[in-house]
Amino acid sequence: RAAGLGRGLSEPAPPRTLGELFLGFLSIGARAFGGVLPWAHRVMVEERRWLAEEDFAEVLTLCQFLPGPNIGNCSVVLGRRWFGLAGSVVAFLGLFALPFVWVLMLASLYAEWVSHPMVRAVVTGVGTAGAGLFIGTAFKLARPIARLPVALLLVAACFVAVGVARLSLVFVLPVAVPLAFLAARRGWV
Repeated sequence: RAAGLGRGLSEPAPPRTLGELFLGFLSIGARAFGGVLPWAHRVMVEERRWLAEEDFAEVLTLCQFLPGPNIGNCSVVLGRRWFGLAGSVVAFLGLFALPFVWVLMLASLYAEWVSHPMVRAVVTGVGTAGAGLFIGTAFKLARPIARLPVALLLVAACFVAVGVARLSLVFVLPVAVPLAFLAARRGWV
């Protein structure tokens, strides 16, 4: 679990106080234009070193199966892990405080300017940048499984099923989850 120790980095350590937890998630929410996942990874794994790469991937995997936004779920799960119910509330509020205010302000501006070509260009540009951030983070999350052929096969199969064949997650997950569980139990991933 001590990913990165060979590069001179210290062992991951969770936040020490609720204030540190709040500010960490506040910084994620404040910078998360175009997608929260890349910033959550950067803050929790690379900057603050709260989690090892593998632990982040495991928590994110769990939170993808829960209803609601993935990183919102992560804030609740990790806040609970580190500080109980108070930690869940603090992390969640930290993550969503600034985006909530900004979305309210931007929604009112967008409603007035939606038909302006410059606004449309900005929205398209932000979407493109967000897709790039998401793809970059996907590569980072894939590092721990890059040398596991069965895991790569499962990833490829899910990608083809959802991304290419356009099957709904409602159909893909009931097949993929038991297969991944079986592969993990047998030590293949």
